[in-house]
Order: sequence, then structure tokens, then C-alpha cells
Amino acid sequence: MNQRTGTALRLSFYYAALFTAVGAHMPFWPLWLKDKGLGPTDIGLIMAATYLTKIMVSPSVGHLVDRHGDRRKPMLILAGAATAIWLLFTLTDGFWPILAVTVLAVGLWSGIFPLGESLSMMESQRQRLDYGRLRLWGSLSFIASAIATGALMTSQPPPVLVWVVAAALALTTLSCWSLPASTAISARSDRRTPIWPLLKHPAFLAFLAVASLGSASHTVYYAFATIHWQAAGIDGNTIGLLWAEGVIAEVLLFAFSGWVVGKLGPGKLLIIATAAGILRWLALGSVTAVPALAIAQLLHAATFGCAHLGAMHFITRAVPHSLSARAQGMLSAVAMGAAPGLMSPLAGRLYDGMGGGAFLVMSALSVAGFALALLLAKRWDGKPLV
Repeated sequence: MNQRTGTALRLSFYYAALFTAVGAHMPFWPLWLKDKGLGPTDIGLIMAATYLTKIMVSPSVGHLVDRHGDRRKPMLILAGAATAIWLLFTLTDGFWPILAVTVLAVGLWSGIFPLGESLSMMESQRQRLDYGRLRLWGSLSFIASAIATGALMTSQPPPVLVWVVAAALALTTLSCWSLPASTAISARSDRRTPIWPLLKHPAFLAFLAVASLGSASHTVYYAFATIHWQAAGIDGNTIGLLWAEGVIAEVLLFAFSGWVVGKLGPGKLLIIATAAGILRWLALGSVTAVPALAIAQLLHAATFGCAHLGAMHFITRAVPHSLSARAQGMLSAVAMGAAPGLMSPLAGRLYDGMGGGAFLVMSALSVAGFALALLLAKRWDGKPLV
């Protein structure tokens, strides 16, 4: 086995393990919170905490990694600690204790993501790997995990979910350990490159805004889609399949990502993602019939898949390697942390008062993201910003 194949297999295993945990957690964790006696507003606040912890964790981790170079060891430490802390949920009851454990566990877990993306994108460039074909193994694992967890939740009480997620996090720890030392990026002589010129650049700010609005528009879906569909009489197996179907569409996109990115580029991918968000959230806010939902879920390939590919390749093309971990950390903190974190409490109140109508507000966010994506595509020439 040559080095290129070995690196691809190890990165694919990392994504598979990481998204096994995500597939068990994301669709069904609100049911665990509901089983603990929390209402929609409290669930919204807990979900907000999972995002807001990224504001502190991701930039700090990215700063340290850009200074010292190694990515594998911090990922291993974060994954192992997240696994241990997650088990505290088995002993936790009440809003405040659950919130405290959430901040600790998710803070550690979320620190892994920007490091893994930075490592993968740099190795993809260095060894001429197709990032999308590495990342699709995460999506496939998400599908399998969501289906299996949905089936499990039809026959087992919600507390079993804690153990499922903990086991998946343990597998993630193993996958981080398996990353070879050759994938550690050595510290560079220009590691002290200041990030402020990038953070002040209008195109980078527009990019963060587009990514933030797209991420925030998913908050009602992630927090309340399962509860909303369950209330409409849809069974757990079908809900798992609906989640999985969206990710199957995403996988198909990632399988051809090299061609797609080459044809469209990051700017157009972000435009497509926000335009699809307008349509998808309008549909989910208007219907609960399974055939209609199945059609709407295909748009996940655009609202998430195109957005993710657009963001990763924007950073690769627009940001120098010496700032890559910090740029990924900033994306994680702002677009994956602050934006959905601030929106989640509002999402809880919206769903509490409007039910499925809360998705229509998410459609309005996509309209704003679409306008900014058009502006970004017009102002960025595809070259490095700093």
C-alpha cells in the first residue's frame, strides 16, 4: 500500500467514525432531552449551548495548532476526553446539570472538527486526493448510524442513546490515533502570520456571513424536525430514513465533488446552497406528508453539501496554509457556533409558538444568505485574499 492510499484510508476511517457519532446524536438527541422533561424552549437553549461552545473552543484550538503544527495529537486528546465526559450524561438530570455536561462534552467534541478539516484539505492538496470522496465516508456513516439509531429508538427507551453516542466517540478516538504521523503538518516558519488582515477583508466577512446564515437556517431542522415529524404521526424508522435520504443525496454530490467544484467553484456552490435553502424550508414548513418530505430532503445535497464544499474550497483557495487552522476555527466558531447558537433559543420559541411554521422563518434567512452569496461571487476573483 503506497502512502497516498494509506492516507486516504485513514482519513476515510476518521470521517466514518466521527459521523457515526453525529448520525446517532443529531437527529435523536432532542428526544433524549424531551425524555428528561425539558420543553421546547429548554431544548432550544441546550442546542444553543452545543453551538456557542464552539465560539471559544474552535479559534483557541486553531491558534494553538497553527503555532505548533501537529494536528493528530490534539485530535486524539479531544476525542478521548469527549468520550469520558459524555458518559456523565448517564448520571445527569435537570436543566442546569445537563447544560453543564453539554458545554464540557460538546466543547471537546467540537474542537476535533476544524482540525480534521484543516488536516484533510492540506493532505488533499499535498497528495492530490479528492476531498469529497474522503468526506463521503462520513456521510455514509451518518446514514447508517441514523437508520440504526432510529430502529433502536423504536424498541429501546431514550436513555440508551447516551451509550450509543459514547461508543461512537470511542471509535472516533481510535480513528484519530490511527492517523499516521506523516499527516501531522510541521510548524512553519511563518506560523506567526497575523490573521487580522484576513478577518478585515470584505470578501472573507461576506463568506462568514453566507456560511453563518446557511448554518443558522438549519437550526429548526436539527432541533425540531424529528419532534415535528413524530407529532405528525411519522414512526421512528421512517424518520431515520428521511434523515438518511438527505445524506444519501449529499453522498452522491460528494462522489462527484471533483467535477462539481471544477465546474462551479466555491462561489457558485454557495449561491446554489442558499437558493436551495429557500425552497427546502418553505416545503418543510408547509407539509408533513412523507412523499413531499422525501422530495424536500433531496435538497440537503445543496443546503448542506454544496455549502460545505463551497466553504472548504473557499478556505483552501482564499487562505494561506499558515492561517488554515485558524480560518477553519473561525468558520467553526462563527458559522457553526455563534450563528446557530444565537438562533437556537429563538428556534425553540418559534417552534413553541408556530410549530412547523418556524421553518418559514428559516427560509427568510436563506433569502438573506442568497443575496450575500451573489455579492461574494461578484467581488471575489478566486485568488488568495492575503
